[in-house]
Amino acid sequence: MKATARNFDRSASSDIVARVDAIDWAKATADLDAQGCAVLKGLLSPDECAELAALYPDDRHFRSKIVMGRHGFGRGEYKYFAYPLPDLIAELRPALYARLCGIANRWNETMGIDIRYPDRHEAFLKRCHDAGQTRPTPLLLQYGEGDYNCLHQDLYGEHVFPLQVAILLSEPGRDFEGGEFVLTEQRPRMQSRPEVVPLRQGDAVAFAVHHRPVQGTRGPYRVNLRHGVSRIRSGHRHTVGVIFHDAK
Repeated sequence: MKATARNFDRSASSDIVARVDAIDWAKATADLDAQGCAVLKGLLSPDECAELAALYPDDRHFRSKIVMGRHGFGRGEYKYFAYPLPDLIAELRPALYARLCGIANRWNETMGIDIRYPDRHEAFLKRCHDAGQTRPTPLLLQYGEGDYNCLHQDLYGEHVFPLQVAILLSEPGRDFEGGEFVLTEQRPRMQSRPEVVPLRQGDAVAFAVHHRPVQGTRGPYRVNLRHGVSRIRSGHRHTVGVIFHDAK
């Protein structure tokens, strides 16, 4: 099974790698270290956002659909993309991974975790696939009025890349109200810390999947993170989730 791209009509040629490289990664790294998340502004254009959101009704692009209410995940629904992935997702996944793998390796070293990640996403996917994690995990989420996503972690198997990216495809205040991205940290012997991340259409948030290191007075310690989406008060909201490990 190859993680290759599926072509679909787009109004402009892809410059995703250059766009990812142009992000202020020094600031993004500092934000990830300090807060467990970082906003990557303007990662996608409005046209690209609209094209991705428009894929949702066409099941040919997807391997499965999840109705959240049936599983206690919240309200709303999402679909996992099938291989080969749409061009934008297939280009974003390795480009973002290349910028995040150094952070992931440093975090694991700080937390005393022996796992290290290769420089290329293709090599990491081979690790997943060799272990039976062959199902693609990038997904497209759709929310309507009253929908929400409970706090959770996207783990999917033994091999987990510790960072992921969510991209908002809809415009707050125009397409929907409410629906804020929420992150919580469970700190040892302390109350949980919430973080609400403001996003505009085309903005992405990179964030910790499971845990991250925090520097304490006695050295680094590990905090556990979960993420979700608050209630949609009106309208409709679409989001793309870019997860770098595949699922069993």
